[in-house]
Amino acid sequence: MTEPSTRVLIIEDEPEIRRFLRVSLSEHGYSTLETGEGGEGLTMAAAERPDLVILDLGLPDMDGMDVAKRIREWSKVPIIILSARGQETDKVTALDSGADDYLTKPFGVQELLARMRVALRKYTQVAEGEKEPIFIAGKLRVDMAKRLVFVNDEEIHLTPIEYKLLHELIKNAGGLVTQQTLLRNVWGPGYAKEGHYLRVYMGNLRRKLEEDPAQPQYLITEPGVGYRLRMS
Repeated sequence: MTEPSTRVLIIEDEPEIRRFLRVSLSEHGYSTLETGEGGEGLTMAAAERPDLVILDLGLPDMDGMDVAKRIREWSKVPIIILSARGQETDKVTALDSGADDYLTKPFGVQELLARMRVALRKYTQVAEGEKEPIFIAGKLRVDMAKRLVFVNDEEIHLTPIEYKLLHELIKNAGGLVTQQTLLRNVWGPGYAKEGHYLRVYMGNLRRKLEEDPAQPQYLITEPGVGYRLRMS
């Protein structure tokens, strides 16, 4: 039996399965939070900071793969997939999206509990060591759980590519990120030599985030190498 304080977030759209999980986990000492939608699950994950997430892939508002990816942008909380999709490709994609384990429906409670214990043992980060979903540098603030960007408390709209580029720099804040790394991680492995993409989008980011784009405070160019997100 586990400690009652261990909280599990259930993101599953089928009420019968949610109830089954809630009752089964409660009997083994877990407390549960639950929702039937991916968007609300992301909000709850950020606000409630559960110890483990049980995630279905077939959600009504968004794919569970995308939920896992979004959580992984700012948290290392264990994610166990429960899904009717049993193909090997689905399992590989889910694991590559950030899930720690994958169970195909129908599943046995004892197997799920065993997988949960393994995932929780591997999750060694203490609460104070977990990366906060809010990034702040000067007047720039980024809520990574909600994908919201603010400058001087004014919300700034970024395109998906602009946000992804900013997020890559935030993951390495203060450090140098090469052009090749940014191109590969933002656009894909086939774009490693398309430096003009990077110049155009970095220019767009500077116009939106910098007080003076010609003399950037945050988005710094390291000539011939890459870019750096300066913390102060």
